Parts: sequence; structure tokens; C-alpha cells
Amino acid sequence: MKISIIGVGLIGGSMALKLREKKVASFIYGIDNSKQHITEALDLKIIDAEADLEKGIKDSDLIILAIPVDAARKLLPAVLDLVSDHQTVMDAGSTKAGIVGAVKNHPKRSRFVAFHPMWGTENNGPKSAIAESFSGKAGVICNKEESADDALNIVEGIVNALEMHTIYMNAEDHDIHTAYISHISHITSYALANTVLEKEREEETIFQLASSGFSSTVRLAKSHPEMWVPIFKQNKENVLDVLNEHITQLRKFKSALEKENYEYLEELITNANRIRGILR
Repeated sequence: MKISIIGVGLIGGSMALKLREKKVASFIYGIDNSKQHITEALDLKIIDAEADLEKGIKDSDLIILAIPVDAARKLLPAVLDLVSDHQTVMDAGSTKAGIVGAVKNHPKRSRFVAFHPMWGTENNGPKSAIAESFSGKAGVICNKEESADDALNIVEGIVNALEMHTIYMNAEDHDIHTAYISHISHITSYALANTVLEKEREEETIFQLASSGFSSTVRLAKSHPEMWVPIFKQNKENVLDVLNEHITQLRKFKSALEKENYEYLEELITNANRIRGILR
């Protein structure tokens, strides 16, 4: 099929590489506001040609929005305005309720399938794209009952081609769960990085002493604000809920140390160790 990818960065580029490798895509258009991204995507053979929105949609069977969630929320209605009853639109956003809500009453709503590939890195741009990125990861399809059967079947085929296992849920539940397993991790990483940068003025010392544990913990702090501020904004209530719980847990550790209650400190750590049985 012919595919247009709106946003040829990390996610869109990785999807393009895999779909080309699997021979799902016969031709891939790239649509992006960044000329640098388009040039890199062409050089890396991630896309076959650049297109504007109108041409890309007109000439494609499948349109994939792989742009920040605030941009996707604004652009999706305009994309659906241009599609026929034989075309399919999917997104790859990390929040779903706002995006789904933006087209709830759109006459072409059934041509859209809300999708979230549960993978990402702190890097961005076409040069960071990796074909095998999604293999073995979860691919979440939300509100499938609101999508036409043929559109849903096409996206399910895309998920299989990406070698992901499909999970179905409603958009609200998705946003609650991702607040706990993804969004809070990024806030924690940003906060830790800011804490260390505030206290440790000599950056060279940080790099000399940084262990693999510290590096892995603050890795997400390298993630770009243009992607993550919109995610926090669209999922604000859920993020605040989990952030309040996280602050409560930090206070428990603080209290145990202040009161020299090392028995309680051990209990907190032992309880946290239960995660071993969940994450292998």
C-alpha cells in the first residue's frame, strides 16, 4: 500500500523502516515541517518522496500521524476532512483521550484508529529511527468500536508487521495507565537531573562519577520538551494523581532517614523489591 507519514522523526521513521522491510509499504511519502528531517529521511531511504498534506493524503491508502500529541489533536480533524471512505488514518500519540475526543463527532471518525506503540527513546529525528524498535513491545489500539472494520483490520495488520502484540482498551484507561508506567518516569528523570545540576556545580565531576545506575535513571531527562510538555498537558489530571502518590512515597523515605528509622527504610525497599516479580 501507499503510506503517508506525517512526522518523519523517531517514531514515524522507525515505523517507515519496518513497514518497508516487511514489504507492507510500496511507496512512502514524508510530510514534515522540518526540511532537515525530510532531507535526512530521503538520504536514509526512510521515505521515497516528500509531499504536502493534500497530495500525501490524496495519493495514500494509509496516513500515519507521528507528531507531538498537541499537533495531532489539532491536525487530525483536517486530515479526516480530506480522506475518502476507503482510506485509513492512524496516529502514534502517547495520550489518547484528547486525540479521540477531538474527532468524536467528525463524520469520518470511523476512518481513524487510535494507536500507541509502547516504545520510545530520548533521541529524536530520522537519524534515530530503528526498524526493529517495536518488536516484542505492546501496541495499544483504543476505542476500536468507533473505527470501521476495514480500517481496524488494516491497523491490526500494521501492528503485526511491526511485530508488536496488540492490546485493546479505551482511551481514558490508556491515559491512566501510561501516566503510571511512562509519564511519571519522565517527570522523575527530569526532576533528578535538575536536582543534581542544582547541587553539583562542577559538571565534570558528575561525568567522572556517574555510574550506569545514574545514567540509566536520568536517561529520560534527555527527552525533548516539545514532545513531553504536550503529553503532560493533555494528561494533566492523571499525571498529577500519580505525581502526588510519588511525592508521598518520597516523603516516607525522607521521614525514615530523618527519624533514623532504618527498619522502616528496609521495609520500604523490601516492598519495592516486589517489582522484580513483575518486571523481568
